[in-house]
Amino acid sequence: MDSVTVIAIPGGEEVAPKKTNDKSQNPLFLLIISFLRENKRKLLHSIKVGIALVLVSLLYLLDPLYEQVGENAMWAIMTVVVIFEFYAGALLSKGLNRGIGTVLGGGLGCLAASFAQQVGGIGNGIVVGISVFIIGAAATYTRLFPNVKRRYDYGVMIFILTFNLVLVSGLRAEKIMEIARERLSTIVMGFSVCIFTSLFIFPIWSSDELHDSLVSRFEHLASAIEGCVEEFFKFCDEKENRIIPGFDKCKTVLNSKSKDELLANFARWEPWHGKFGFSYPWEKYLKIAEHLRELAAMILSLRGCLESPRQAPRESIEEPCEAIVSSLSWTLKELGESIKRMGRCKAEDTIVPKLKSVRVELSLVMSPARLGSLDNSQGLAMASFVFTLMGMVEKVEELAKEVEELGEIANFQNS
Repeated sequence: MDSVTVIAIPGGEEVAPKKTNDKSQNPLFLLIISFLRENKRKLLHSIKVGIALVLVSLLYLLDPLYEQVGENAMWAIMTVVVIFEFYAGALLSKGLNRGIGTVLGGGLGCLAASFAQQVGGIGNGIVVGISVFIIGAAATYTRLFPNVKRRYDYGVMIFILTFNLVLVSGLRAEKIMEIARERLSTIVMGFSVCIFTSLFIFPIWSSDELHDSLVSRFEHLASAIEGCVEEFFKFCDEKENRIIPGFDKCKTVLNSKSKDELLANFARWEPWHGKFGFSYPWEKYLKIAEHLRELAAMILSLRGCLESPRQAPRESIEEPCEAIVSSLSWTLKELGESIKRMGRCKAEDTIVPKLKSVRVELSLVMSPARLGSLDNSQGLAMASFVFTLMGMVEKVEELAKEVEELGEIANFQNS
C-alpha cells in the first residue's frame, strides 16, 4: 500500500496530498529497466535475426519471388540461420568464408563432375573417387595450419562439403550447372539480407568491444594495485582470507586471451567504420593485452604477502610504497586514457622518467640499513614484496612503450 504524507500548513488544516502513481518507484518497472540495460545488445541481436528471417522468408511468401527461386529459397533461410553472428565482423568472416568456399568448391566440383562424365563407364567412378580423396585430404591438411585454422577454417570446411556434394550428386543428376547456379544465387540472397541487417541496423562491432575492453583493463588493474597495497598496510590481527578490491578483475584479465584473439580476428574482417580504418594494428592490441595479463599475474602474486603469517614491519616501508603504488596507478590510468581518446602517449618524455624515479625509491627501500634491522623471515618477506613491486614497475614501463608505439602505428592524434 502506498504511504501517505501529511503536510502541515501554517494557520490551516493538515492536508494529505493525493496519491501519485510514480512508475519510476515501482520495483517491477525498475527490474525491467535494469534487465533492458544489462541485455540491450543481446535483445538487439535477437531482434535483428528475427528481421533477417522475415525478410528472407519473403522468397516463399511472395508469389513473384517464389516463381523465380522455387524450393531453392530454403537455402537462403539456411544461410541466415547459419551465418548470422553477434558481431558484424564475425558475420562477415563466416559469410565470406562460406561464400568463397561455396564458389570454389562448387566450381571445382562441377569441373571434376564434367570430366568424370566425359570419361564415362567405369572410369567415371574412378575419377570421382580419386578426386574426392585428393581434394579432401589436401584441404583437410591445410586446416591444420594455425593461420589458416584461425581465419579460414570455416571456409575450408564449406569448400570440402560443397565439392563433395556437387561432385557426387553430379553422377546422378542432370543439369548440375543449373542446380549449382540456382542454389548459389539463393545463398547470396540470404547473405545479402544478413549484411543489410547486421551492418545497417544498429551494428555491433567487435572492434569497439576489443577497444573498450582493453581500455577498461588499465582502470581495473590500477584499482587492484591500490586496493592490494592499501590492504597490505592495513593493521589487522586476524589471519582469515581477506577480500582484496580488484582481485576478481585481475582474474578476468588473466582469462581474456581467447576472447581477445577472437575479437581481433573478427575486427580484421570489418569495414572502415568510426575511428577504425583498414589495416588497423589489432596485433598491437593483442600484444598490449598480453602485457596486461602478465601484470595481473604479478598483482595476484601479492596475495602471498597478505596471507603470509610472517610479514615485514609495515611502518618501515609504508610511506615509500604508497607513493610508488600511487605512481603506478596514475601511469596505468594515463595509458588507458590515451588509448580511449586515441591520443599520442609521450612515454619517453613523461612516463618513463617517472617510473625510473620509482625504481630508485624501491632500491632505497631495500637498502642494507633497513634489511639489517630485520630478522631473516621479515627480511625475506620485505624482499619478496618489494621485488614484486619492482617487477610491476618494469612491466608498466614496457606497457608505456607499447602504447606509445601503438599511437605511432595507428596515427593517433597528438594530445
